[in-house]
Amino acid sequence: MGSTLPTTKLQIHYFCKQLTTKTLSLSYWEIKSWFTNIDYTIVGSGIVGLSCAWYLKERFPKSNILILEKGMLPQGASTKNAGFACFGSLSEILEDLKSHSENEVLELVEKRFQGLHLLRKTLGDKAINYQNYGGFELFSNLDDELYDTSLSQKNEINKFLKPIFKIDAFSLKNNIFNFKHIKDKYIFNPFEGQIDTGMMMTTLLKKVQSKGIKILNNTTVEQFEETSHSVKIKTNTFEFSTSKLLIATNGFASQLIHEDVKPARAQVLITKPIKNLHIKGVFHLDKGYYYFRNIDDRILLGGGRNLDFKGEETTEFNETEHIQKALETLLKTTILPETPFEIEHRWSGIMGMGSFGQKKAIVKPMGNRVYCGIRLGGMGIAMGSLIGKELVQLLD
Repeated sequence: MGSTLPTTKLQIHYFCKQLTTKTLSLSYWEIKSWFTNIDYTIVGSGIVGLSCAWYLKERFPKSNILILEKGMLPQGASTKNAGFACFGSLSEILEDLKSHSENEVLELVEKRFQGLHLLRKTLGDKAINYQNYGGFELFSNLDDELYDTSLSQKNEINKFLKPIFKIDAFSLKNNIFNFKHIKDKYIFNPFEGQIDTGMMMTTLLKKVQSKGIKILNNTTVEQFEETSHSVKIKTNTFEFSTSKLLIATNGFASQLIHEDVKPARAQVLITKPIKNLHIKGVFHLDKGYYYFRNIDDRILLGGGRNLDFKGEETTEFNETEHIQKALETLLKTTILPETPFEIEHRWSGIMGMGSFGQKKAIVKPMGNRVYCGIRLGGMGIAMGSLIGKELVQLLD
């Protein structure tokens, strides 16, 4: 376990002096119970942050761990994603090979595969409502080039991924769901599934809190300073010290550290329940820039970031009219062309992406006492647990 800060009258006096100068006035008891002898502070209570806390407690059972979360709920993408348990569509993998080496792409897919297995093993399929309906990639009738390229490379990519999946990952299926304006054949991946994101995060939170790990919500870390003995942390309302700091804020990481990770907003909508909905699975379209699935007799649809890459490079949680219209049009013309539906909810989440399509996660020390696990490349469900565990493995 990392070194701890001793509890002394001088330290309590220091904390009191520091904390009472802020807008939040803490009592002696709060300082003593919450902000003294902190071994590890984690910034971010999403999949990575909570998983990191869980594995920290497993490795260092006597450690004092504090998680700081800027939102009322996990603020980035962990409670706002589409619930895809996926590894990357065929066309997406082909696209990744243009900006990554073969070894890097193989490692990316393998980490997604291992990470999802770790998540399911840690929480259990029932606790996350895991459903293995498979993944389907659709191709527009207007996109002959992408379709032909994907089909021509299918066997080669299957061979490339064989060390991970042991059997062919991609095969062809007929248009069994009667989608309109798409090619007659889907590319099917039997290993992909879907989860209930809310159930997953609720289960993770319960597991972490059951180990005595403290979580402070509505607390924004504004800056930190590493010293020889500790890390001083300044939040929007108070300051304190911790032995070690672990940053797990993904799309918001650039607000704290200088690494190649940019925010990438994903806009989502969901319909009201649809009677006799026959669609089951996770579906990818246009290199994964559009994605949809069934959930509770509804269709959840997200994407459209490719319509305005620069505009969607933001940490603002809102929706834009032109992307929402594009999503609605896709619902009306392709996904549910003969089925009446109503939109019930719209929201957005913030992912973490690298420049020039770089998706390899950044898991590394930032100093002697500061570490980060960020840039999940839109694959937080698949990789979050594993990145949290890798963060812990960096520690002495």
